[in-house]
Amino acid sequence: MKLTKFEGNPVLSPHASNEWENLVVCNPGAWYEDGKFYMMYRAAGDDFDHKIYFGLAESEDGFNFKRVQDQPVFSPSEDGPDSGCVEDPRIVKFGDTFYITYAYRAFPPGQYWKYSYDAVVAPEMDEFHPELLKKNIANTGLAISKDLKNFRRVGRITKPELDDRDVIIFPEKINDKYYMLHRPKEWIGEEYGTEYPAIWIQSSDDMVNWKHESDLLLKGEEWWEVKVGGNTPPVKTDEGWVMLYHGVDKDNCYRVGACLLDLEDPTKILYRTKDFIMEPEEDWEKSGLYKWGVVFPTGNVLVDDTLYIYYGGSDQYCGVATCDIHELVAFIKDNTKETTLVMD
Repeated sequence: MKLTKFEGNPVLSPHASNEWENLVVCNPGAWYEDGKFYMMYRAAGDDFDHKIYFGLAESEDGFNFKRVQDQPVFSPSEDGPDSGCVEDPRIVKFGDTFYITYAYRAFPPGQYWKYSYDAVVAPEMDEFHPELLKKNIANTGLAISKDLKNFRRVGRITKPELDDRDVIIFPEKINDKYYMLHRPKEWIGEEYGTEYPAIWIQSSDDMVNWKHESDLLLKGEEWWEVKVGGNTPPVKTDEGWVMLYHGVDKDNCYRVGACLLDLEDPTKILYRTKDFIMEPEEDWEKSGLYKWGVVFPTGNVLVDDTLYIYYGGSDQYCGVATCDIHELVAFIKDNTKETTLVMD
């Protein structure tokens, strides 16, 4: 099974007359409510520092999007810990409030596509500066909003010494606890049980203090997933939480896989696909800024039985793919690895 990509992709492209988004629009968080689709997307212009913002677009059908304004809805702070960039929003909602996790850096990453894989710039600093600043390490923050246009920063929810991105909060509490997926890049080696960055899961009592110990949830096993990370907020079904994740192969190409987590204990994988369900195929997914090829979902919404998956292509465009949620669950179960039916 492969996700069905919209024939009219990309659904959002860089806007030539807006300086803050004339080079990049990608990796959108998504929400659906009262008949309207929302896409909160990562955006950047062609400036040397490569400062990164969030824009917002809306749609009546999930495919044809219009920007809501010509300015960002969320920008790096003036002088705070996220003053360099804000990236890759993931959106959930509790009560009448949206909770958005986002990656950030103290300084802009520079034009990283011109460097080696996974490299960013950092200013020269003396020995007394913390590693967080000297290495321009990415952390993850939490912001809240009532309308996806006005925000309050809550603060950092990951450890400052870790490059910890792909942080995704489950859309509802489970046994009176919040759960999140995260991907600490430094947690590799024998003591962590994984040779490459992997997906970990952690719980919290209040969504800010993630004091409960993290469990290793999923690490790469197939050729297309040397390292892995979470993608979109898990979707609740009768048979478990559907979780999409990305796998990065030895040539740095990003593909998408899926698994099914236990409803009452999401630290347990019930089923996990052996094969990927989406890969870079189109020119705009392979020849943008990210030269190794990438499809990178960061938002999904379920409308009736259709799952809409919103993703970034080659770090420069926004696309959408769809599937029937029941067909996806059946495929995950049929295509599963026998060795991972349940993780203890």
